[in-house]
Amino acid sequence: MSVLTNYLKLAFAYTKLNLDAQLEYRGAFFSQVVAMFVNNIVWVWFWVLFFSRFKVLRGWDINDVVTLWCIAASGFGLAHTVCGNALQLPVLIARGQLDVWMLYPRALLPHILLGRMSATAWGDAIFGYVVYLIFIKPDLQHFSLFVALTVSVAFLFVGFSIFTGSLTFFLGNSESLAEQWRYAMITFSTYPATLFEGGVKIILYTLIPAMFVSYYPIIALREMSLFNAAIAVAGSAGVVAAGVFVFYFGLRRYESGNLMEMRG
Repeated sequence: MSVLTNYLKLAFAYTKLNLDAQLEYRGAFFSQVVAMFVNNIVWVWFWVLFFSRFKVLRGWDINDVVTLWCIAASGFGLAHTVCGNALQLPVLIARGQLDVWMLYPRALLPHILLGRMSATAWGDAIFGYVVYLIFIKPDLQHFSLFVALTVSVAFLFVGFSIFTGSLTFFLGNSESLAEQWRYAMITFSTYPATLFEGGVKIILYTLIPAMFVSYYPIIALREMSLFNAAIAVAGSAGVVAAGVFVFYFGLRRYESGNLMEMRG
């Protein structure tokens, strides 16, 4: 527990420092947050219009789809407000820029992930919670489970970014591959899982683990099912474990960029 507490304090300290850095340019920061919030609203409005014509889509109604968008957006937002450098991992590895992070105490990977914050991720996180509270109007039990599941989804996105980014150790510069893979994950995570069948569903459990965003959390909230919530958490833990393993296994192949860099 003491180790966990120490890393939570580390994450809090990094987040505070990164937020202070973002707020040095308040106009740019808030414009990015608002732009992402509005972008998500547009997509939700599309689904509202769709369900005004078709009340049910393979067993899913408008509340299920809005919940899906809220979980996916807030999970992605939480992941990258705290661990924004997860998105930059392929670049850092390809350019040999891990050297400076190796000088820090404690494990290497947490320092890398916590070293940057994504401004637009704040818009995602705020959107998810605000829309869920206003549109779904949950009771305390549903909202508590929703918060827990967004944290699970956040770990899933971080683990997935670690996994795809760490392929750079083996493939060279795989920034484009990681980016396209991440976009596929986001896309499949924001559509009802019941739309996909056969081989596509197998992919959504493995190569693109979107089912742990777009299916199990939604069923868990709809039925208040701790069993489905546990499956979602287990899926996230599995992706994180795979990502961490690939990163440290690939780190043996890392070649320094011989860069001199000062961080204050």
